[in-house]
Amino acid sequence: MPILSYRCKQCGFEFEELVKRHDQAIPCPRCGATAERKWSGEMYSATGKPPKKCNGKCSECSGCS
Repeated sequence: MPILSYRCKQCGFEFEELVKRHDQAIPCPRCGATAERKWSGEMYSATGKPPKKCNGKCSECSGCS
């Protein structure tokens, strides 16, 4: 289960959350509104490939799998 970064659309609060799936809806811990995933930082592959920057398009790179 990955720990992903989120930002609330309503109040702007940034936080990290342990999730079962990368596409599940996550509520903001401050206001309860739906937060959106932040697409920045390093991505590491479980296959041992070198780290790369995530572009947020999982269907293209399969780095999140």
